[in-house]
Amino acid sequence: MTATLNPAAPPAPLTFREVLRIDVMRQVWVAQVVSLFGDFLALFAVIAVVSFKLHATPNQITGVQIAYMLPIVFMGPLAGVFVDRWPLKPTLISSDLIRAGLAALLIVSTSLWQVYLVLAALSCVSAFFGPAQGVTIRAHVPLHGLIAANALMQMAFMGSRVIGPATAGAVVAAAGPNVCYALDVLSFLVSASLIGSIVIRRPEGSKQAAESSSNRIHAIWVDMKAGASFIFHHAAILFVVLAMAAGLFTIGCFGPLIAIFVRDTLHASARAFGIVSGMVGFGMFVGTTIVRRLSHRLSNDALVLSGLAGIGGAVLLLGAVPHLAATMASTFLIGFAFAAIIVPAQTLIQRETPPEMLGRVGSTNASIVFLGQILGLAVSGVLAEAIGVRLVFFLCAGLALVLVGAGRLFLHAKS
Repeated sequence: MTATLNPAAPPAPLTFREVLRIDVMRQVWVAQVVSLFGDFLALFAVIAVVSFKLHATPNQITGVQIAYMLPIVFMGPLAGVFVDRWPLKPTLISSDLIRAGLAALLIVSTSLWQVYLVLAALSCVSAFFGPAQGVTIRAHVPLHGLIAANALMQMAFMGSRVIGPATAGAVVAAAGPNVCYALDVLSFLVSASLIGSIVIRRPEGSKQAAESSSNRIHAIWVDMKAGASFIFHHAAILFVVLAMAAGLFTIGCFGPLIAIFVRDTLHASARAFGIVSGMVGFGMFVGTTIVRRLSHRLSNDALVLSGLAGIGGAVLLLGAVPHLAATMASTFLIGFAFAAIIVPAQTLIQRETPPEMLGRVGSTNASIVFLGQILGLAVSGVLAEAIGVRLVFFLCAGLALVLVGAGRLFLHAKS
């Protein structure tokens, strides 16, 4: 397997406008914008209800995020096997319709454990939708348009993350959380309708995976191992997967601790905390627009390594300079640098993975990177109590910078 992240100079990357002229990409992107906005409305409404109505503890509130992410870690590799076997369009539409029904259950959920169960079920179904969406994009967007397509999908995600909390807060205050849940249900139905209006094919040269054994359970296990084995034996893909996991680990550590940092170290207000938190999303949104422009000048390995170095430097600045302006700059740079990792990394995976394995490889990648974020969420509080918030930031910076050096050596040795 090749170990270079940019084995051949591709044609000039397509622009956002050119990619959106592709009918399937445009419909999938609009569906993503709609459903993500609904997801963030519902998620932040859930956090508001759990915090102020159910009077949950900080650990229980963190549990909301873990309940939403943890199932993908375990379900992802299995879901990818079926995505490679099932027709893409029915998989996408069925996922949206099932999630619409599950989101409706939030309206009648009255206890914390019910909320956890609904969010976990939503996550399980999303484990099928995500890789199926990735395969669809790979099938309909030319290789030199993938960087723009992935940047657009990340812009949809970050735009929803920036706008969603404020919108959810306003809607919950004015009309109650059930309106947010109802809008989330509607968003899934709109997404299913948009996807239902287009013809979706599999990537050229691929066919739906057939069972590789007479025993179905064994066949699924063999296919799961094949997806994981491809990642761990492809140096470039393994590196970018670890880079994404490290980036999300840092963001996972950062999330629960930044409120404490703003309160106890900066001695700033809750309003300042809101601004600082939003800067990560804003940085990622800006970063995705710039990454596409840089992609025809810099190799993917340079972008990913620069992104890791940027995260390390930004977190180092965050811990070293306890000032509000420096904190805002640092959090913006964390988001900006992560965009330089995730967009080329996703593009590399789509380009280098055999078409018949795209579902398995994409879902296994999602499992690994979500595990990184969950570990960040889980260990950040323990580490902060043991060594202090600022030292946790220094450790995250050190991890990122060590990975930069290791990545350069690893890729050079395998090239």
